[in-house]
Amino acid sequence: MARTTQIKRKHMQVARFCRQYLQLEPVVDFPDGEYLCDASVQETLYEQLFSEDIKNPAPPRYQLRILKELVKRIEESIEDWDQYFHALKGLSDNLYTRLSHLLSLRLPSEADAAQQKCYVTYHLSLLDQNLGVGSYAFKQDPDQPGREEVSSASPDEEPHITLLESRNLIAASGTTGLRTWEASLHLGQYLLTHPSLVCGKRVLELGAGTGYVSILCAKYLGAKHVIATDGSDEVVANLPDSLFLNGLQGSDAVQPMELWWGHALVGTEEAQWNGGREVDVVLGADITYDKIVIPALVASVEEIVELFPKVEVVIAATERNRETYESFLSVCEGRGLEVVHAEFPVPPRSEQTGPFYNDLMPIHICQLRRK
Repeated sequence: MARTTQIKRKHMQVARFCRQYLQLEPVVDFPDGEYLCDASVQETLYEQLFSEDIKNPAPPRYQLRILKELVKRIEESIEDWDQYFHALKGLSDNLYTRLSHLLSLRLPSEADAAQQKCYVTYHLSLLDQNLGVGSYAFKQDPDQPGREEVSSASPDEEPHITLLESRNLIAASGTTGLRTWEASLHLGQYLLTHPSLVCGKRVLELGAGTGYVSILCAKYLGAKHVIATDGSDEVVANLPDSLFLNGLQGSDAVQPMELWWGHALVGTEEAQWNGGREVDVVLGADITYDKIVIPALVASVEEIVELFPKVEVVIAATERNRETYESFLSVCEGRGLEVVHAEFPVPPRSEQTGPFYNDLMPIHICQLRRK
């Protein structure tokens, strides 16, 4: 039993580190030294994170920072080098070769790197059969009975969403839709625990941004159709890239669309909005961030509710300051919309297994209903 627990612990630490790295987390949880000195663990980390064959690699500056610390920890974990080489038939030099290569590159400055888009992969741990373990597995080393060797599936085989983000920028229009924010990740977790909310339904997302929630609904939750809307031309133009990265290119499952809050949906380009097609669910994440836009947002929600009386509206609202959130509640009250809070707190960071996001600010899951 103790050995099984030890194997599982190793397994989970390797998986957690890989998932945090692929999500470009600024602070990652490195596996314990006793696991890092395992050559098979090192080879797994190389193949999954640092190999030149990786399809959507992390930015070179990020790779270098994490790999330098990883190599340092590996070296510190090896107490007796002679015994280490004898027991493990030598140390794989792939990580060291990759580190040398990165050190030789002329990398962009931090300021220039901040201007560049990068691949970010969010692991959907709630879809794993074995929560917190995923596709990482251990098998017996045939040459050394009793010693486990890491055998891991490609991260592409685990449930995930990969996006191309500008994590440190906002769009020229002032929108924050070029990166995925915490409320989108939290709303995604809520939907994964309440899949019937969108399964077989027509979904409209307000402020889709990078498309995380829309892609989740279309690819993993069985939505009948998803309209991913945003008020920024630049953000809407980027959505096809997100769809391509997640195998939804050319699919009718997701339709990008520009939608300005506060502008009448009916009586503009067409007599019936969206060709008169029904909307069953409206979703929105982190769209209550500014008191100035809240009246227009709520006006659009009210109009959608009038068009589709049976529609369900779920919004994930990050409470960065109480005044802004109270403003949202007040405007809803004035428009005759009841705000019902679902009990779904942000899990502590230490308990998250992917995606990973800030646990210091409350994120409210709000259901809006006509009084």
